[in-house]
Amino acid sequence: MFKFIYKTGERLRNPSLSNWFYFLKESETWSLASLEAYQLKKLKELITVAYSKTVYYKNIFDLSGLKPADIQSLEDLKKLPIITKNELLSFNKEIHTNLKFNKLFQANTSGTSGESLKFNREESADSFNRASIYRGYSWYQVNPWERNGYFWGYNFSRIAVLKIRMLDGLQNRFRIFNYRKESIDFFIKKLKNAKFLHGYSSMIYETAKIINTHNLEKPLNLKMVKGTSEKVFEAYQEEIQKAFGQRIISEYGAAETGIIAFECKSGNMHLNMEGVIVEEIDQEIVVTNLQMQAFPIIRYKLGDYIKLAPNTKTCECGMQHLIIEEVTGRIGQAVYGKNNTYPSLYFYYIFKNLALKQGLLLTYQVVQEVKGKLTFLIEQPLDNKQLTHLENEIEVYFKNDMEFSIEYSQNLTPNNKKLKSFISNIV
Repeated sequence: MFKFIYKTGERLRNPSLSNWFYFLKESETWSLASLEAYQLKKLKELITVAYSKTVYYKNIFDLSGLKPADIQSLEDLKKLPIITKNELLSFNKEIHTNLKFNKLFQANTSGTSGESLKFNREESADSFNRASIYRGYSWYQVNPWERNGYFWGYNFSRIAVLKIRMLDGLQNRFRIFNYRKESIDFFIKKLKNAKFLHGYSSMIYETAKIINTHNLEKPLNLKMVKGTSEKVFEAYQEEIQKAFGQRIISEYGAAETGIIAFECKSGNMHLNMEGVIVEEIDQEIVVTNLQMQAFPIIRYKLGDYIKLAPNTKTCECGMQHLIIEEVTGRIGQAVYGKNNTYPSLYFYYIFKNLALKQGLLLTYQVVQEVKGKLTFLIEQPLDNKQLTHLENEIEVYFKNDMEFSIEYSQNLTPNNKKLKSFISNIV
């Protein structure tokens, strides 16, 4: 029944989804050269549309002395300037094309890192994005209409909650709205027949801890546990594996870029090369969305630190799609010392070094209320030796320019919101 409901909804809302899915299943076997040839073809189409159908990109090309014909290789993309969310917000109308589409959806970003961006996305681009997700599901033998548990932040009125529950019911989906024992028990009962879990990784982790702590019945039929929209800490894996019988895998993307990468069964995050071109510039990700023409996104600085694997890296799964080795974290507000300013990326390296050198896997959140002082909140308990290792690692990066305190055995439950690794309350 749920397959019928899903397929009916797909035909009505996303009529091109099936064709895109079949295309992506075929292209996942392509060579790297074939994938890059397809990227170049789509890039040329996108550049032509952007130049001829938008005010913003025509001005960009004209000011740079460029014509669409000047983009003849993937490397030529670097001739264009990088844009940020500020440009997408400030020139929103000028970036939208004047093309006519049979169906448009209004998309918007979450707004957790600033003002929410609203833009139009055509049906083909929306369907491609959904098909990209479902291709990732197929690697785990998961169908989108199968029974699934959903972990997502919310701030709903009572009427909105009822509406959400009705929509969840149609999608064979159930979710948890709070961490009260009766809610957890009810959720666990529903897990018995679920085939996959997905949503905020921190919420999945919190639920796993409750299952393990109270020795609750564990689901036996799960084929995939997927975290999205926030960092998957390596420290999550043991609890999640114990509770759900699966490692948590990562899906990486954004509303404006679409799906960027999806983790395969061999543990590598493969770029969705048919949908995006990804550049790593000074450790930051710059994305071009190849499929969206209603609102072209070309060389967009998304705001994440990443590390791309060498083009020569291979994967046991056989796919030749390029690999993101690490999504190292969100580019946040500056970290202020007494005299100097530091990137929030430092926190990533502090805790990565602890994991590599000491085998110490920690879930953390760093808070800054005043300049020159930091509070490190650590979920796990720390003995004196581990505490010393952490203190030493912090001092390596900040030396005498920062005072800090460490509070361990802390509850970092994100209260139905994204778990931020760094919070600055300095205006």
